[in-house]
This record gives sequence, structure tokens and C-alpha cells, in this order.
Amino acid sequence: MNKFKKMLPYLIIIMLSFYLSPLVMKDTGAAMTMLLVVIPAICFICSILYGIKNSIDLVYVAVVAILFVPAILIFYNASAWVYVPGYGIIALAGNAIGMFFYKRTKSE
Repeated sequence: MNKFKKMLPYLIIIMLSFYLSPLVMKDTGAAMTMLLVVIPAICFICSILYGIKNSIDLVYVAVVAILFVPAILIFYNASAWVYVPGYGIIALAGNAIGMFFYKRTKSE
């Protein structure tokens, strides 16, 4: 449970991007920008920050990917399933970069 408490602030920010961004999507161009640029950037930055603070955590990566599934069912169509592993990979990459800085600060 303590592990999820550490994740919560980062996951809340990611959840807000998953569930509030469809509200500002007015057309296909805006939707593509959100899905391909804005949401991945938020996911990546949050994952780096989480990795710096807590090192790498595959549970965090899995939770980030799973959190997007209800958004697909609510806002998108079946073609959006491709973003689930995509956001998971982005979270993993950010988490791995953060882990590098976590280890670096621990050794100093």
C-alpha cells in the first residue's frame, strides 16, 4: 500500500491528462496532437520524476498503461488500443531515465 501512496501524485497527473484532455479535443487535429504529443510528454515527464524519486518500478509502468484502458472505452474507439502499450513504453523509458539519476544521487 505504501508503494501506491508514492505513485499516487504522479498517477493523478497522468489520469488528469488521460481523462480531461478529450474534453478539449475539438477536431481530429487536436485529438492527434493530444494523443501523440501532449499526453506522452506528460507521461514521460511524470515517469522521469517518479524514477528520480523512487527508482525503476514495473508496477508503476503497468498501472500507467492500464489507466488508459477506461479512457478508450469512454472517449475513443477501438483504434486507440495501440496507445496502451505505447504509453507503457513511454512510462518505462521515462522511469529508466529517472532510475539513472536516482542511482547517481544515491552514490553521491
